[in-house]
Amino acid sequence: MYKLFFKRFFDIFIGLIGVVVFSPFFLIVFVTLVINNNGTPFFYQNRPGLHEKIFKIIKFKTMNDKKDKNGNLLPDDKRLTKAGQFIRKTSLDELPQIINLLKGDMSIIGPRPLLPEYLPLYNDRQRKRHLVKPGISGWAQVNGRNAISWEQKFEYDVWYVENYSFFLDVKIFLLTFLKVFKSDGISKEGQETTTKFLGNA
Repeated sequence: MYKLFFKRFFDIFIGLIGVVVFSPFFLIVFVTLVINNNGTPFFYQNRPGLHEKIFKIIKFKTMNDKKDKNGNLLPDDKRLTKAGQFIRKTSLDELPQIINLLKGDMSIIGPRPLLPEYLPLYNDRQRKRHLVKPGISGWAQVNGRNAISWEQKFEYDVWYVENYSFFLDVKIFLLTFLKVFKSDGISKEGQETTTKFLGNA
């Protein structure tokens, strides 16, 4: 019953509470990024969701659009602003995904939505991560986030798909706040952003 109905009810209930509780933070971050990013506070990107259906994810934009002399975007660590670094560290960049949540693109808990270019690189087991809606947080995020390998991350994702329940979702939900408070697993040591998935060896 939870998987068929109450999970969506749980998402909407938490999402509406999130709108009320986090609206002051949303406004502060919005104004900060309008100033820092020349009027472009949001970042939109296509991501695969349930059954690999593509949707447009919404996040706060933590990197600027500076380019080199050839017109190519600078590396991520060169474009990550000081304000963006703080916003990413505190996971405030994820707040606009409440819109995706209320629209039904995402769930509170589920495998994180990755890039469409990764779809052909998954093996059959890894592809199971798309049998549920992607989440704002997930089992992999509370077990290392970006500090663990892609293989470990996918194993956590698939384990979640095969075992999720109301009590597991509540556990992940509570652990997420602890991880955000401690700023655990934002990135691997020596890196500002996560590395790209290049496929299975």
